[in-house]
Amino acid sequence: MSKIKLSENFIKNTVKLALNEDLFPLGDITSNLIKNNKIIEVKLISNENAVIGGLRFAKYAFALIDNKIKFIVKKKDGSFVKKNSLIATIKGNAQNILIAERVALNFLSHISGIATKTNQFVKLAGKKCKICCTRKTIPNLRVIQKYAVKLGGGTNHRFNLSDEFLIKDNHIASSDLRELVSLAIKNKKGKKITVEIDNLKQLKKIIGLKFNTILFDNMSVKNLKSGIKLAKKYYETEASGNINLKTIKSVAATGVDRISVGSITHSASAIDLKLEF
Repeated sequence: MSKIKLSENFIKNTVKLALNEDLFPLGDITSNLIKNNKIIEVKLISNENAVIGGLRFAKYAFALIDNKIKFIVKKKDGSFVKKNSLIATIKGNAQNILIAERVALNFLSHISGIATKTNQFVKLAGKKCKICCTRKTIPNLRVIQKYAVKLGGGTNHRFNLSDEFLIKDNHIASSDLRELVSLAIKNKKGKKITVEIDNLKQLKKIIGLKFNTILFDNMSVKNLKSGIKLAKKYYETEASGNINLKTIKSVAATGVDRISVGSITHSASAIDLKLEF
């Protein structure tokens, strides 16, 4: 699988784009009303319990506006914080801190939100079952969102379409299942092969063929247990399909090796953070 690379250059360029979006074409016309050069120190506070992520993005948001601003981290990415915890202090020119404030908070809130939601699933699933993200990410933000999943204790699924073979329902609908699997095996060239099924009849049709993972999609817990019993000697097992915080425990209890959850990236609520002046 492609490795996620959060280099300093990547973070800097990503933040630069966000600042350009916020400041084009005339800059911060409200903060420009502040004419003094007052130096202030503000606190970055979490308004709720959370797994924090995105501190380097926030740091660059301030540094790209004013490299004299001091961003002093009190917590590390991936750390759990309680409500009212101090995350960082920011010291510098008041006007420039105000200009960068929202972009910094947007990155922090979004990344922390994904990390926090992922962590909730991870804790409920237990140590024997991995929680995986999917390709259900905001376009152009996949690297950041998958980084956030890792912070929350989750596992990154394939990053893009060439990472591994994933034969899904729509592939099967347009061709023969066993034939598709056989072609993937013939052309795998070191790539892993995952086959998605939604009933036990499909499983029995391909069981014994040499591939890596069976993905049970939208199956009842009863059928999932039966499927795992049949497949576990041959394949890694995965479950997916509208699995939420209420159902995750029962799905994990089936003995499935991993569970993929799209909502940890596409529907994670932003964490409520603030700058306290």
